[in-house]
Amino acid sequence: MKPTLVLVGRPNVGKSTLFNRLTRSRDALVADLPGLTRDRHYGHGRVGDRPYLVVDTGGFEPVAKDGILHEMARQTLQAVAEADAIVFLVDARQGLAAQDKIIADQLRKMGRPLFLAVNKAEGMRRDVVAAEFYELGLGDPLVISGAHGEGVHDLVELALESFPLDEVDEEEDDHPKIAIVGRPNVGKSTLVNSLLGEERVIAFDQPGTTRDSIYIDFERDSKYYTLIDTAGIRKRGKVFEAIEKFSVVKTLQAVEDANVVVLVLDARQDVSEQDAHIAGFILESGRALVVAVNKWDDLSADRREVVKSDIARKLQFLDFAKFHYISALQGSGVGGLFKSIDGAYASAMIKMPTPRLTRILMEATTQHQPPKSGPFRPKLRYAHQGGSNPPLVIIHGTSLSSLSASYKRYLESTFRQAFELTGTPLRVQFKQGHNPFADRVPAPKTEADEKRAHRQRRRGRKLYG
Repeated sequence: MKPTLVLVGRPNVGKSTLFNRLTRSRDALVADLPGLTRDRHYGHGRVGDRPYLVVDTGGFEPVAKDGILHEMARQTLQAVAEADAIVFLVDARQGLAAQDKIIADQLRKMGRPLFLAVNKAEGMRRDVVAAEFYELGLGDPLVISGAHGEGVHDLVELALESFPLDEVDEEEDDHPKIAIVGRPNVGKSTLVNSLLGEERVIAFDQPGTTRDSIYIDFERDSKYYTLIDTAGIRKRGKVFEAIEKFSVVKTLQAVEDANVVVLVLDARQDVSEQDAHIAGFILESGRALVVAVNKWDDLSADRREVVKSDIARKLQFLDFAKFHYISALQGSGVGGLFKSIDGAYASAMIKMPTPRLTRILMEATTQHQPPKSGPFRPKLRYAHQGGSNPPLVIIHGTSLSSLSASYKRYLESTFRQAFELTGTPLRVQFKQGHNPFADRVPAPKTEADEKRAHRQRRRGRKLYG
């Protein structure tokens, strides 16, 4: 089992920068802004010779009693409780702060191996930088630069040297990745916690609480999943902060990275234009989809009928998706999501044999021939699968460019019913056969050709006068 290395420190000391360095990724948002990271963020360590997990945490404010800072502190303490080793980061450029002493005292009581790293020390004398941090009583400070990679390898080797160097097989990435998306404050983080059965991410009654896309691996009924909690997507005209713009980009990237997307709607509010835009992006990305209408428990019977009618009218282009009416806070209806998620994932990753696809195509054209376009009728010869997630069917034939949109929908519906596809878009692509004589340019006529043609015309006039 891989050891877990947790990064802890007050806000803006460079934890996310070090996380990205250790994971050799850009998974964590980084900016010169205190309190940017709020939830625990897990990644696979790729610096050093040993396999391990690394956890980025929000800025630690142990004295906070309420509000978002208190929730961030609780998340940090939960990460520390799961840690095999703790890296306590301090800022070389700001020097020793009173808050560093409070954090050091609290971490010392946790009973975990603790390593003090003095970050942002690029271009500075190591002995001078480290001197004042001996006051924390945590042994020799390790002077590093997360941004430039200086001293990072030595830090990892020291933190993990007491753990056995076992060969760890990487898990195959063949399980569903599920992105939870929607507008701000519709209950995405609450739904993630409800699906996990624990308070894994911060759920706070304030739009914009989640800023980064948080990937969470878990197991349910002997099946492995990865949940992705994302930031809420607001209208472009209402996104002003640079950090929020980055958060939206991370959310859109999470949709692209996912196999199945759960679109969360707020039952207390009408389906907005923004909800439709988010749904349209998911559809354009070709991702399998499950729709969760949240906060359903507080609605009266009459209001529920109005909401269902509104959803059916405004989101009719999502007729392939399963709709669930749930309460993430109370947990009602949440368990049923997994059946639809599993079904959507299976449909998105389905393998469709070429002989069966071609047989279905022939039966469809026999039952309903494509209409003529001028003197010719399009001929559909055979079909094969061109990809998955979403499933892609490629049809070959002649005169396919003249097929009507309604006939294309007919073929798509036929394939969908034949393979019992649910919860995923299905794309049908047409490839027209190439005419080998189409590109042949006739040779220019010579003078001899013209004389020969003239003689043939004269001979014809003599014969038929």
